Amino acid sequence: MRKLLRRLLPKSMRSDAITIPVLRLHGTIMSGGGQLRPSLSLASTAGLLEKAFAFKDAPAVAISINSPGGSPVQSRLIYRRIRDLAAEKNKQVLVFVEDVAASGGYMIAVAGDEIIADPSSIVGSIGVVSASFGFPELMKKIGVERRVHTAGQNKAVLDPFKPEKKEDIEKLKALQLEVHETFIDIVKERRGAKLSDDPDLFTGLFWTGKRGVSLGLVDSLGDMRSVLKDRFGDKTEMKLVTAPRGFFGRRLGVFGSQVSHAAASGLIDAAEDRAIWARFGL
Repeated sequence: MRKLLRRLLPKSMRSDAITIPVLRLHGTIMSGGGQLRPSLSLASTAGLLEKAFAFKDAPAVAISINSPGGSPVQSRLIYRRIRDLAAEKNKQVLVFVEDVAASGGYMIAVAGDEIIADPSSIVGSIGVVSASFGFPELMKKIGVERRVHTAGQNKAVLDPFKPEKKEDIEKLKALQLEVHETFIDIVKERRGAKLSDDPDLFTGLFWTGKRGVSLGLVDSLGDMRSVLKDRFGDKTEMKLVTAPRGFFGRRLGVFGSQVSHAAASGLIDAAEDRAIWARFGL
């Protein structure tokens, strides 16, 4: 109908501008997320992705990524949904890296047909990390006894209140290796011959966007507005795809007795979030 109405308008009143939907995928990647800290997951992005790819006349979808990573499962699910929609809607996907697309953030980035990064951005970190704390000595000092009863000899693996066991660490590393291999396979499938033969490529190291070009992790350097206008014309319009807002202009959080709980959870989430970003000096 819109195309028909456009044809009925006098030529002088028709707009030749191309509209490119823009989706911002910013934040750490994890299932759920706290009340005070939104996160990226398939659940939180699926609707936005559907909206972005629903622009019938748009030749491409532009995705801005700024993420230090997080859950490998949610990263792969978002990556997969982008590729499925791109094939279904026959759209080109242009990914623009802002501050960082590392670890799971880079896994999502390779869903793009092209990756364009700021020269000072951070890309890569193709690896798997697991971090926690150990408190066995603290337990002794404060005179607290840890009591854990399990059905199954491996149910209390890597308990932070007990000394680490060599066999438990070996099991964790074996699991990490499988996840790492899945990550590597995705990058190789998408980037193919573009990748350099640098031996550090899949070791978890990360680089600037500028260095990422020579490594094959990035296609070119630039910013979204300049690239889109250069590619599709000066009249190109960028339409930001956002989630629907509630009556008061924002989604309301928890109330009453839940507020303090949400605040406490938010502080823990914020500390964890800060640690993930800090790995890249951000």
